[in-house]
Amino acid sequence: MFTHTALLQETDHLKRFALRLTQNISDAEDLLQATLLRALEKKHLFIKGSNLFSWTSRMMYNLFVSGYRRKVKFESQYDPEPVLQQQKVPPVQDIKMEVLEVDEAMRTLSDQHKEILIMICVKEMPYAEVAKILNIPVGTVRSRLSRARQSLSDAMSNHNNNYKMAA
Repeated sequence: MFTHTALLQETDHLKRFALRLTQNISDAEDLLQATLLRALEKKHLFIKGSNLFSWTSRMMYNLFVSGYRRKVKFESQYDPEPVLQQQKVPPVQDIKMEVLEVDEAMRTLSDQHKEILIMICVKEMPYAEVAKILNIPVGTVRSRLSRARQSLSDAMSNHNNNYKMAA
């Protein structure tokens, strides 16, 4: 028979069941509260002569499963916290130093090499378009680019070697 007194008597059993389901005291208390509230809301559906603990524990289990499914579906899929914790932000000073090194190395290059590197590597223009703008064959664009990259690489190596010697 469903009475408020009978429901209160089942509270300890329900709390232990909730703790087994959730493995967490705080979540178990929340689940117990939700179950008791649901039982009071649905008391008109209780069949006289049936076991009150079985009826309420079934409610608790269903609430737990629904909550778990909701958590898996939404929190793990759309909760940004785990993703944010896994992301790493590279130190900004390293990037700034690399940009300064490249800038210094670019200053040592000829105007032809600077121009070809900027058009192809920075602006990402196709070789044919660069050839048309500079009024030179595509093969010349490729060879200038190759020499420009080599010159930049050499300048960067020289800069790094000079830096190491100074340190």
